[in-house]
Amino acid sequence: MDKVVDSPAAAVADIPDGATISISGFGLSSGVPNSLLAAAVEHGARDLCLVANGVGGAAAPLIENNQVSRLIVSFVSRPNIASAAGEKAATGVVQFEVVPQGTLVERLRAGGAGLAGIYTPTGVGTPIAVGKELRYFDGKPFLFEPAIKVDYAFVCAHRADRYGNCEFRGSSQHFNPSFAKAARVAIVEVDEIVEPGQIDPHRIGLPGSFVARVVKRTIQPDRGGLGRFRRAPDTARTYNGKTAWTRHQMAEHAAALLPEPGYVNLGLGIPTLVANYLGDRDIALHGENGILGYGPPVKTEDVDFFVHDAGGTYVSYRPGAAYFDSVTAFEMVRAGKIDVVVLGAYQVDAVGNVANWSTPEQVGGGIGGAMDLVASGRTVMVLMEHRDSWDRAKLVQTCTYPLTGVGCVDIVVTDLAVLRRRDGRFHIEDVAPGFTVDEVAALTEMDLSD
Repeated sequence: MDKVVDSPAAAVADIPDGATISISGFGLSSGVPNSLLAAAVEHGARDLCLVANGVGGAAAPLIENNQVSRLIVSFVSRPNIASAAGEKAATGVVQFEVVPQGTLVERLRAGGAGLAGIYTPTGVGTPIAVGKELRYFDGKPFLFEPAIKVDYAFVCAHRADRYGNCEFRGSSQHFNPSFAKAARVAIVEVDEIVEPGQIDPHRIGLPGSFVARVVKRTIQPDRGGLGRFRRAPDTARTYNGKTAWTRHQMAEHAAALLPEPGYVNLGLGIPTLVANYLGDRDIALHGENGILGYGPPVKTEDVDFFVHDAGGTYVSYRPGAAYFDSVTAFEMVRAGKIDVVVLGAYQVDAVGNVANWSTPEQVGGGIGGAMDLVASGRTVMVLMEHRDSWDRAKLVQTCTYPLTGVGCVDIVVTDLAVLRRRDGRFHIEDVAPGFTVDEVAALTEMDLSD
């Protein structure tokens, strides 16, 4: 029953060419099995299929070393960020399947549970639905997504005992349990190995029956975090020679629109700033990595490296906070338990369609959890600048970018205006100081109502 292995190299020594490996990690800062990934590069197995949220950071050397032929991921590439995965996908060297985060964890959970697959509302009406079975249940459309089983899983935990029982901390559970359960051989990289009985049974987040090997971490995680902006959030763009709202001001306006009490999910980019403007309001923030009840970002000296939001930003936590895995996080979303979803976008069109995961010139793109979030049927709010970096309209008559969701956007907050969709049209509710409704309309492609 002793599952402890002497070294990461020994833990991966039997991985053959052609193996499928699930790799946990949420962003670059949490739960990345750095030691196992480095050992896999040295081991040299080739023609690998990697299943992961994304394959940047410590996973990138496997791709750069031409050891990977296929990816099943939520993120292949991101705008203006060079990556080995994006480059190899663009040239056809690496094949890929892009999967929404919630669908990814459910497909792996299904594989570990011995199920054939799942039916999900996520992705209906978007490019990922092409070629998939569509069925209606209670009058609503669902896509069939097959289960995923893998040969090996590289996952992380805070502690494990010699029997393989694992304890997680904070919001760093995310994909680890579902990825491990789907594997024939789950290898867990941990900060600490203890004797059986030293972990309170109530604190075990992954029972040892799902774990084949346990190894002590030899390479510490990247603590850099994510959530950075290309433009400082306290600076503003100008239109017609006049200053628009800053990103912080956009976030403040968005925060004022949130219902109370309420559960709210904040997406990547500008939406993360909303956490700074909630004060002591009765609003609980939700992250798809597995956290409910977090607060604003924390200063360096106060960081708990196991507590972060879905963007990888280290955050505070409020009384009553809860931690769980990503399966549970997306259950909350699909079940309609999250009242408002706030996310960024490339385009929103006149009928409330949203596009935020890929551009026409981009190969692969990055869906993340957005498709799951907008499929919830609850209020969807978009925060984005009114026009893009090439001065093109982002509020368009019809989306030309690949869709994230169909007819789902209720509110849009830009750096020029607040708009709400009623009776099939967007209506202007507020404009930035110094601007008129006519000026906002002239900078917008879609037809607006005031």
